[in-house]
Formats: sequence, C-alpha cells, structure tokens
Amino acid sequence: MALKAENVFKPGAYPEYTYVSRNYENTGISYELRLKQALRTAGCLTSLIGPSKMGKTILCEKVIGFDNIIEISGADFNTNSDFWAIVAAKVELPYQGEVTTERELNDGNSRESDGKKEKYILSKDKIIQYYKDNEKVLVIDDFHYASKEMQMKMAQQLKDAIRKELKVVVVSLPHRADDAIRQNADLSGRLSLINIETWKEKDLKEIALMGFKQLNINITDEVAGQLAIECLTSPQLMQYICLSICILLEDKNEDTVKADMLENAYRFTTVNFNYSDVVNVMSKGPNPRGKKRKLFKTLTGKELDLYGLIVESIAKNPPVMEMDFEILYDRIINLIPVDAVKPDKQSVKNHLNNLQTILKEKEEIYRAIEWKDGTVYILDPLFLFYLRWGRIDE
Repeated sequence: MALKAENVFKPGAYPEYTYVSRNYENTGISYELRLKQALRTAGCLTSLIGPSKMGKTILCEKVIGFDNIIEISGADFNTNSDFWAIVAAKVELPYQGEVTTERELNDGNSRESDGKKEKYILSKDKIIQYYKDNEKVLVIDDFHYASKEMQMKMAQQLKDAIRKELKVVVVSLPHRADDAIRQNADLSGRLSLINIETWKEKDLKEIALMGFKQLNINITDEVAGQLAIECLTSPQLMQYICLSICILLEDKNEDTVKADMLENAYRFTTVNFNYSDVVNVMSKGPNPRGKKRKLFKTLTGKELDLYGLIVESIAKNPPVMEMDFEILYDRIINLIPVDAVKPDKQSVKNHLNNLQTILKEKEEIYRAIEWKDGTVYILDPLFLFYLRWGRIDE
C-alpha cells in the first residue's frame, strides 16, 4: 500500500520514515549511543538539555522504546504535588487506598464480627521496584515548567531514586535556570550530561530528501536547502513544512516541489500556529499609562514605536535563533530611512528589558524570546516562523 504524506511527515509524533540520526558533539558517536550509555550507567541521572523543538523527546522514544518510556511533564507538578503519587499514577499503581479486614468471633451459640479499615500509602521503594522490574524509564520532560521550589523537591527525591537504580532522564531547555539538577551539589558525580546541539542544515535537508523520496515526489537539493534554512534548526518545523507542501501538491495533482511554491507553503504552515497574542503583547509593550510613545517612520511607510521596531527586526532575513545586540540594533536602523530620526542604543536596551519583564510574568507560550547577557535568544522556532510568515499585513 502506498504511503500517505501524514505517515511520512509527522510533526507531533515519532517520524518512523524520516528519523535522522546525528552525531554527538562531533565525536562520531551518535546521540542514540550516548543516551544508551547514560541509561546503562547505574546510579546516574541523565540530564538532556537542548533548544525547543529539537527532537529531544523523539530521541528518548527512539532509544528507550514506547513500551518502556514513562513520560511526565514539569507542568504536571505544582508546589503541593506529591512527586511519588504522580510517578505511580503514570503506571497505574494504586498509590494510596483503604483496606478493610474483618474477623468473626465464635462464642458458644453467638457469633460476632468486627472489622477495621486501614489506610495505606505505597512506599516509594515499591514504586521504584515496579519501574525496575518492568524495565520502565522515567522521562521528566519540560522540567523547567515546574516551579523553582518544586524543582528542588524533585531533585531531592531523584537523588535517592537514582541511588536505588531508578532510570531517569530529565529534559529541559537551555537559558533556563536548571540549577536544581546540573548545579546541585548532592547530585555531583551522579549526572550524565547530554547537550543537544541545534540541527545543521545538512541533517534537516535529509528529512526532506528522505521523506519526499518515500512519496515519489521530486525535490532538488537546492530547494531542500531553502527549506532547511527556513525551518530554523527545528526538525519538527521541517516536518510541518514538508507536510504542508504535500497537501498543496495533492490539491494541484503535482509531484514536484518548486521554489516558487515555498512562500505559499510557509504561510499555509503557520495556520497551525497560534502566536498572534504573543506578537500583540510584544508589539504593544507595557501599558504606557497615558504617555505618548515616540514613533519612528519606517521604509515601508508605517510608523512604529520601539517595541514594534524590535519585533520587525527579529522577523527580518536571515532568520536566526540568537542575535547579538549590535546585529539587532543594525536591523532596527535598517528599517528606518537614512534621513529619519533613529533610536539610541540605550533606549533599545531599556525596551528589551521591559519586554523581558512582561513576557516572564505571563504564561509559558509568551516566553518565546529571552534577552540575556547582551543577546536576544529565540526560544521557540515556531514563534519566529510565525513572525516571518503568519502575520497578515494590515
């Protein structure tokens, strides 16, 4: 039976036909082998860190296998959560309950019965033993979603659990304080550290070339290279774009990916992403409290304040996931006519500080960028892709 596009390109699931193996830190050793080594090192906790949408979870699924992986998220825990109750629930272990025991008393001709109810809570040792007996591996994804307080509590529980040889992988983003794990003195010498590097264009191209070949769709190396640049180092985004291209080709009954259809495919892909509120919050900045903001005339004829200029500068070519302040400032200046008034560097830095404060106070989806140590980091490639292709010009 012929393969369908949705079987080949899978943005949100394990991509059986387009899985690309990469090497760990130019060692010639694959990430898969490195993770296997870490998991087979008794008494060690595996810390897997890498940017968003880089395939960290897919790597775990590949190495551990669907039957053995038990995934929980940092978002599953609030400050009052019982860590072991959640870990037990994921494998449907009855963590706590009530047992009633009855006994009958025979006294000559009369019979009496009495009973008592006892509450029980499963010990963490029994939970750990269940995981070990059934070869389960606990993967805590998005560890950074848990509060700082909860992260520290979890780290304490994990220290004892790994000593008893529970296999655990903690997955997190860089640029987030992950001190609870990597800088925890109690875990010193008990960590297997794996840093997931951003994807290179040649590996991203491979996803497109492999997948379209499976579907008997023609694509040149050059066009695949354009997709690799636009998917912003994210294999997940590459899967999204390629699936969109397949649907557009089916609609026209065509079997060749042409350069002139890519922009349409990018815009079509962004229909899946809902970042309009994030863009609005960034473009508006904090409440001006009645003060009028300074507007700058741009080459397109629009007048934008500094928040609007920052957003536009991030969206410009070439698309990059991190930007030194000087590059960002040059991009802002290039949005403004040569003879027009331009913002000074300190004002731009102040506005970036304000943006950082606003985004940090909001829900996780809003934390799409981070301004830290003189660099703007784009934490979510899907956000930047939306910024470039998903906005409808007014």
